[in-house]
This record gives sequence, C-alpha cells and structure tokens, in this order.
Amino acid sequence: MNEEGRGPSAEPLLALIGEHRESIRTALDDGQHALLLTRLKALAEASPDDGMAVPRALQGVRLALRQLPFGHPVRTMVDGVRLVAAPPGPQTVTEALKLVNLLAAQAQAPSAETGSTSPDPAPAPAPAPESGSTPDPAVRGDHATDPLLREPALSAAEVTARCGGAPPPELIRLPDPPNGDRYPEFQFPAGGGTPYEVVLEVNRLLMAEVDPRGAASWWYGGNSWLSGPPVSLLGRMRDDELVGAAIALVEGE
Repeated sequence: MNEEGRGPSAEPLLALIGEHRESIRTALDDGQHALLLTRLKALAEASPDDGMAVPRALQGVRLALRQLPFGHPVRTMVDGVRLVAAPPGPQTVTEALKLVNLLAAQAQAPSAETGSTSPDPAPAPAPAPESGSTPDPAVRGDHATDPLLREPALSAAEVTARCGGAPPPELIRLPDPPNGDRYPEFQFPAGGGTPYEVVLEVNRLLMAEVDPRGAASWWYGGNSWLSGPPVSLLGRMRDDELVGAAIALVEGE
C-alpha cells in the first residue's frame, strides 16, 4: 500500500497482467481479450502531459479486467487500485507499451509456432431457442418488458442532426431491432443542442460504448452516493459530483 492507505500504483498491476497473461487469455473470451488489448494500447498511447489522459486510460484497462472471475489474482488487484493512488505517469505508459507488445506476441504465437498442437475446437454454437420460448427482451427490442426501451429516446437520425454528424461513441446507444437504435433522450438538453459534456464524461467512465445497458441502468437507477437517480439530477447537481459518483461505482467504493 502507498502512503495514507491508498491503493497500489499502476505499475504493479501491469506487471501482474504480464505475469498472468496465460490465465487471463484462458479466462476471457476473444472479444473480452481484444477489448483488454485495445484498452492497453490506449494507455500506451496516452500523453503523460495530459493530466487526465493516463488515469482515464488506466480506468479503461481496469474496467476491461473486471471481466475476470473473482479470485483471479489480477481481478483481486484491480479491485484494490484507486484513481487516488500514486498518480500514473510516464512510467505507466512505458510499462503499458511493453505489455501491449507482450500480449500481441502471445496472440500471434499459436499460428507462428511450427509443430504446435492443434488448436482447441471452436465452441459449439448456442442452441436455437425451443419452440414457444421467449427470446431475451433486450435482444428482440420488446418495449413491454424492457424498461430501458420504455424511456424517452431519440432516433439515430435525430441524434445525427443534433450532433451535426456522427454521434460521439460515448453516447448510450440501445439496440432496438424492430425500430432502430435508440439514444436515451436525457443525454441531450431538453431544448435541443449537443450532448451534455458531463454525460459524455460519465459515460466514458462507465464504458458505455462497450456496455450501454449497464451505463443506462446507472443513470436511471438509485444511487447510494446521490439523493436520487443520476438522470434526475442533471442540471440540478454539480457536474463534478455526478462524475465522482460514477468513479465511486467503477472503483467499487
């Protein structure tokens, strides 16, 4: 532990990822592992001169690692790292670059090795739903049973018009197969205009581009740090308090 009882700095976490890279690869599926590598690349490319670029990129790495099962040594350390720990700096970026190269080499190793054992067979496809079964409402876009799809929302065309082009990736986008993607309306001022900056900042922390339903559930749900659902406090509470509540969630406090 660092002084004042704060969590460990970033470098030991990166070293532990490298040490346990084989078990991490086994524990994560292809998409989760690719996400981790992407987040590590973002950390390796972050500018140490930007006071928030490295902490935010490190937060992305930590959230990607939360896909690991409880009890995994890396997950255990992830749950102990805090943004208030020793501020990550140039050494963190250097170590992240080394780790990216290590994991990239690991990903290429099976196909590059000669005489290697045959790869594990691909997993069997998921069984088709039984006749008469009810698909997941989040997949079929059922407004009657999916509370997130019952909230006020904008269409992709409306959001493009408000943003003056392609929507930023931080915006929560909920798939609605029958009707097209839906963007929860709270992300924009009531009178029109571009998205709230605080919403984009919080959504980055919540990794809305990866888990839009989780991010939306945070905004609409109760919150032990706040006096009500965060969505009801936009414009009524200081932006930094909303950001602080989101940081508390991702740090497990």
